[in-house]
Formats: sequence, structure tokens, C-alpha cells
Amino acid sequence: MKKLIISIFGAAVLFTSGATSTEASSINSVVNNMTGIPYKWGGTTVAGFDCSGFMRYLFNKYSIELPRTSQQQAKAGTPVSKSNVRTGDLVFFNTTGKGISHTGVYIGGGQFAHASSSKGVSVTKLSNPYFNDRYVTARRVTGQFMYDKMLGKM
Repeated sequence: MKKLIISIFGAAVLFTSGATSTEASSINSVVNNMTGIPYKWGGTTVAGFDCSGFMRYLFNKYSIELPRTSQQQAKAGTPVSKSNVRTGDLVFFNTTGKGISHTGVYIGGGQFAHASSSKGVSVTKLSNPYFNDRYVTARRVTGQFMYDKMLGKM
């Protein structure tokens, strides 16, 4: 009987820790499933996304409503310093020389997900020279509850 209880407890611990590690990458899982979706100017669906359309679609999965354009999205939430970005923070870039023109979401590990005009939905290092030189700001649009949900902690 003692062995049975220990076995059941061990299996429960193993199952629980396995579920937690899988769930902890929730936003990363969503992004990974969408990687490769083509870029489409003005696109807001899985048929094709532009950068801000991808952010709206992604955040809508977590019941977070974002404005339509990257310029409008850059006014949402609260500013976050580059050194304090966390998973789920929006990151913004000036790729045209005329102000904010591109957005993505920080997914941890120094990387952000975005809809690139050349690669579609993809993951890029924030330290990539092209984006590092064009980085403008980051915004936090999630409270703790939604942050935990994006990490799969709920």
C-alpha cells in the first residue's frame, strides 16, 4: 500500500511539473504555431498579417484589445525601459525614418515575435543590428493577471 501511494504521488508530481513547463510557454506556443504565416499589408487574419494586425490577433487571444496601427499601439499601456521588458511587452521600431512603423511582442530570451514584410510571422533577436538600431520603445499592456495567463500559469 505504501509503494502504491508513493507511486501515485510520484506520478502526480511528474505530471504536474510536466504540465507546468508546457503551459509556461503559452505565448511561445501560440507564436510557434503561427510562425511562417505570410506578411500581408493590412492583414489581420491567419491568411496574412502585417505587424500591428499580428499583435491585435495575438493579444485578442488573451482578451486584450489593441488599437489597429503600430503608432496607436505605441500609446497603449505604460512605457517600459528596454532593460525591463518582459514576455508580453510590445516593442516598437522606427523602420522608415518617420517614427514608429513596426511592432512586435517580446517573448523572452532576448527575442521578439513579429510579422516581417520579408519573412512573415517570425522570431528575431532584439539585439539584431537592424532592429537594435531602430528600437524606439516598449509598452506594457498586460496587468499581472493577463501576464500570468500569457505564460500559461493559469
